[in-house]
Amino acid sequence: MYIYIQGTGCVSPQETAAGSAFPAAVLPWEGPRLKAWEPDYKQWIDVKLIRRMSRVIKMGVAAAKLSLQEAGVEIPDAIITGTAYGCLDDTGVFLSKMINQQEEMLTPTAFIQSTHNTVAGQIALMLGCHAYNNTFVHKAFSFESALLDSIMILREGRSSSILAGAMDELTNHSFNILSRFDLYKKEPVTHEQLLKSNTHGTVAGEGAACFVLGTEKGPNTKAKLTGLTTLYKPAGKAEISADIAAFLAAHHCSQEEVSLVITGRNGDASGDEWYEYVENTLFAGKPVAGFKHLCGEYPTAASFGMWIGNRILAEQQVPAAAMFKGEAPDQIKKILIYNHHKQTHHSLILLTAC
Repeated sequence: MYIYIQGTGCVSPQETAAGSAFPAAVLPWEGPRLKAWEPDYKQWIDVKLIRRMSRVIKMGVAAAKLSLQEAGVEIPDAIITGTAYGCLDDTGVFLSKMINQQEEMLTPTAFIQSTHNTVAGQIALMLGCHAYNNTFVHKAFSFESALLDSIMILREGRSSSILAGAMDELTNHSFNILSRFDLYKKEPVTHEQLLKSNTHGTVAGEGAACFVLGTEKGPNTKAKLTGLTTLYKPAGKAEISADIAAFLAAHHCSQEEVSLVITGRNGDASGDEWYEYVENTLFAGKPVAGFKHLCGEYPTAASFGMWIGNRILAEQQVPAAAMFKGEAPDQIKKILIYNHHKQTHHSLILLTAC
């Protein structure tokens, strides 16, 4: 059974919510933080609801609406999302008020909207969808877990179309806390410097990406989700190479058949070593693209990587800003997305052109 990507939607630090194609120009930025480019949400959300929504809810709803619109689906058979941090802004508001007001006269709204499943619940309420609704909070495997759940349900024949996605936001509180772990660069850098940097640290990011997955090819379907797997804390680089080789073999795909490799290279030397090892051992001479210099580093960034992979297959063209090594192929049939988060959570996604 094939799993088709019937529609996609993405809100990211690039102008990805403006249209279906990848934006021609990359938005300039400086510093260790990438903030999402937010569209006019009034085209998807009632103005009376917008003022009560936090940023991550608005991003998630917009990405969901975009994907459903492209797929031509009004109400999906299930809504499955993944998030590592949940609604951080509302969580920060609630905790701050607890301290400032000494736990007295607290409004419940911020607490209610601080739970991790708020985005999926809000999407269901807006669509009037009373079907299966689940949110995975599995750290950097949150998005992959949502995809895996979607694949299993589709293969069981219980649903014909599922809205799956992931979203995470970056707030001032979370950025300051994470910065204490020396994760991010301290000096301003450009996209090119981040992609090819060999120094410590990366750039923080955020975003939301949603996909309508189905068992039948839709009018705008350009790609199939052929394979997905995860690997937690591999013993070494040799193990991840063996895992990738086994993953491709399990899906009847040779290394030569992979048209393009998309990696989660983020500018941190210790983490990028994994990608370099795989590129040099398994895919020597293959064109390689990156995505985290466009969206930043966050636990569910693989969702942006899958979105850009789908767009590349749809347009049969690799954005110049995404290319890292080699020349983009004229015909792109299979894309392997290899990503890891902090060298512990490794995932592989295989996309095939329809």
